[in-house]
Amino acid sequence: MTSVATIAEAVKNAAHTLEPHSESPRLDAELLLATLLGLPRSALIARSGEPVALQDESAYAKLIAKRAGGMPIAYLTGSREFWSLQLKVSPAVLVPRPETEILVERALALLPRDARREVLDLGTGSGAIALSLAHERPRWAITGVDISPAALEVATLNAQALKIAHVKWRLGSWFDPVPLERFHLIVANPPYIAANDPALAALSAEPAAALIAGPTGIEALSAIIAQAPAHLHADGWLGLEHGITQAPDVAQLLRAQGFDSIRTYSDLSGRPRVTLGVHTQH
Repeated sequence: MTSVATIAEAVKNAAHTLEPHSESPRLDAELLLATLLGLPRSALIARSGEPVALQDESAYAKLIAKRAGGMPIAYLTGSREFWSLQLKVSPAVLVPRPETEILVERALALLPRDARREVLDLGTGSGAIALSLAHERPRWAITGVDISPAALEVATLNAQALKIAHVKWRLGSWFDPVPLERFHLIVANPPYIAANDPALAALSAEPAAALIAGPTGIEALSAIIAQAPAHLHADGWLGLEHGITQAPDVAQLLRAQGFDSIRTYSDLSGRPRVTLGVHTQH
C-alpha cells in the first residue's frame, strides 16, 4: 500500500519543515530521501511523480525530525564528501568541514610530490586529512593518530573503502603513540573551541572531545606546538587549523618554539583559519 504523497510532495513538505533549522533545507530534504530510497539525488527529479511507500514515508519523517533537532546531515546519511572523497562518518567523529580542505591544500604544497616523506595527522577523526593527503601523494608515509578507538574504526573503514593502504593508524593522545618518531610534516585540526563558547549549542550532536579544548580554546593548539619540535626533522613543517580569532595566538606560540616562515591562510569567507610554520632549530 502506498501513500498519496509523491516524491516531489514529500521533498517539498520536508524542506518546508527544515526551513527554520537548516541553511539548505531543500538540499537536506533531497539528500535524506535519496539515501532512504537508495537512489542518487538526481533520480528524485526523474521519479518525482512516483508515490512514497507508507513505510518509507514514516522513516523519512523520523529522519527529518532528527535533522530539525540539530543532527548533522552527514550523520543521518552516514557519509560526507571531503576533498572529492566520499567518507563514512558517524557521531564518533566530527563532520569534515570545507575549511579543513585549506589545510590539505597548503600541506600538499609544502613537500615534494614524488619523494618519500613522513607525515603525521594528529586528531585524525574520520581520517579526512590523512586520507586526502594519501590519495594525492602515494609516496608519502602517513600516520593518523586519535585518542578515540571509535574514531579510528571509522578512519580504518574509510581507508579500506578508498583502497588506501599507506596510512598507519595509532591510538593515543597527540604524540604519545609516536614517542621516538620524527616527521617532515605534522598537521592537525585539534579542538579549539572554549568550553563556554555559545557556538557549542549548535554543535551538540558532535563529539565534545573533538570540539572543546578547555577554558580558553587554545589549550590543544598550545600543547601540540610545544611538543612538535621534538617530532620534526630539520626544516619540518607544522600546519594547524584554528578558530577565526586565534591566528595571532597561534603565530606567537609558534615563534616561541622556534618556528619560522609563519603564514596564515583564510577560508573562502576571508576568515583566518590555517597557520603554518617551519622548524629549523634542533
